[in-house]
Amino acid sequence: MTQHQRLLIIDFGSQVTQLIARRLRELNVYCEIHPFNAVDDAFLEDFAPQAVILSGGPASVTEANSPRAPQGLFDMGVPVFGICYGQQVMMEQLGGRVESGHHAEYGRAFIAPAEGHKGDGIFAGLFDAGREEVWMSHGDRVTQLAPGFQVIGTSPNAPYAMISDESRGFYAVQFHPEVHHTPHGRRMLENFVRMAGFTGDWTMASYRQEAIRKIREQVGDKRVICGLSGGVDSSVAAVLIHEAIGEQLTCVFVDHGLLRLNEAEEVVTMFRDTYNIPLIHADEADLFIGALEGVSDPEVKRKTIGRLFIDVFQKYANEIEGAEFLAQGTLYPDVIESVSFSGGPSVTIKSHHNVGGLPEKMGLKLVEPLRELFKDEVRALGRELGLPEKFIGRHPFPGPGLAIRCPGEITRDKLDILRKADAVFIDQIRKHGLYDEIWQAFVAILPVRTVGVMGDGRTYDYACALRAVTSVDGMTADYYPFTHEFLGETATRIINEVKGINRCTYDITSKPPGTIEWE
Repeated sequence: MTQHQRLLIIDFGSQVTQLIARRLRELNVYCEIHPFNAVDDAFLEDFAPQAVILSGGPASVTEANSPRAPQGLFDMGVPVFGICYGQQVMMEQLGGRVESGHHAEYGRAFIAPAEGHKGDGIFAGLFDAGREEVWMSHGDRVTQLAPGFQVIGTSPNAPYAMISDESRGFYAVQFHPEVHHTPHGRRMLENFVRMAGFTGDWTMASYRQEAIRKIREQVGDKRVICGLSGGVDSSVAAVLIHEAIGEQLTCVFVDHGLLRLNEAEEVVTMFRDTYNIPLIHADEADLFIGALEGVSDPEVKRKTIGRLFIDVFQKYANEIEGAEFLAQGTLYPDVIESVSFSGGPSVTIKSHHNVGGLPEKMGLKLVEPLRELFKDEVRALGRELGLPEKFIGRHPFPGPGLAIRCPGEITRDKLDILRKADAVFIDQIRKHGLYDEIWQAFVAILPVRTVGVMGDGRTYDYACALRAVTSVDGMTADYYPFTHEFLGETATRIINEVKGINRCTYDITSKPPGTIEWE
């Protein structure tokens, strides 16, 4: 069994802790995030990290019962890097002093090297331009260093912005190196893991082999059911599991009739013909669309689709004899969100990552081969497994499908119009080489009809809205700045090629205040 070099991130509740992990994974370093209240001396001994990073957080170390790191961490002899609150925790626990009531600092700041320091250790390669641009976010600040530490860099509101104790391998900063607003933050993390002795042994090739071994060990000779949505996560999970156990896997593809143009056929063809994976195509479009007839409230739409999905999946899964496992495409962010900073279950975990309690209802055990991966790593694994690039790089698609891109009542006619318009829009984006620059793009059909003129005749057809956004993780988003030429060309194509639409608009709402999807 391969044992990766492991780095532990102790989470104190920062909104950007996941970014630390993503940056480290990009450096081929395996790391895990664990909340501070789940990490004690016994945990540290069992996890055996080669290095530790203490994240930022919203608390104040000056308050009673504020979060702390296990004191034993500082006696383990491993390098430790404290970020923002993590710096303050280090100072407080190692004999320094942190005070409140000073000028808070949020946003861009510039750090100058302390006298006699040009930047060394994890700060090597910095200060080439005389000062470093960073992203600050702190209310408290360190006012006295712990014994053994020296100041490396300062800013007007953070006299100890960069500090180190080289002899013990302890480093700390009062800013966020993990965010892109700190241009040389990656270099600090890179220097830290190099000094900690990491060789970069975390690769998708090695992950693939280990995952296959783990799946075989877990499943043995039993059968596995995989709920296939056609999305990247469930598809990569299915192909990986099939590589491990072959015919013991059966995929159930619930077709709710709310997919994009030709999507169901593409999914069935790829899995049955290309990968020869046993697949049940549960074509239940009539059931779903019938149940949605007359429904216009978006939340009722979602709940109706979710309830029927569970019923349909269970119906077909029950036909698979001897199945003891249910495969899911759960990712690492979902795992992190399910254990919140406060230690309780997080309200942000997405319901579709637990398939509505199906494992408990059906008495199945879970197989989750992607639960250690971020989304970009799932795509990398998909490439490693040989999935087509056009499929791997697809934009996200919502579970309720086109139902939430069709405000108001859903009809078959409106769905057909929407599919065709969406296909034209995506074709335009691909033809102009813009697809990979955009996080998500789609068309929404609006619940209004407008007057138009085509040829010598009057039309009274639907209006549609084009939507295209840029984003890193979908939490925030901004509209994509198409040229007027592109928008004009696209609107002309949709109106000419899609019968039923005579007007196009472009949605330029950011998130927040809007959402990416329309409902």
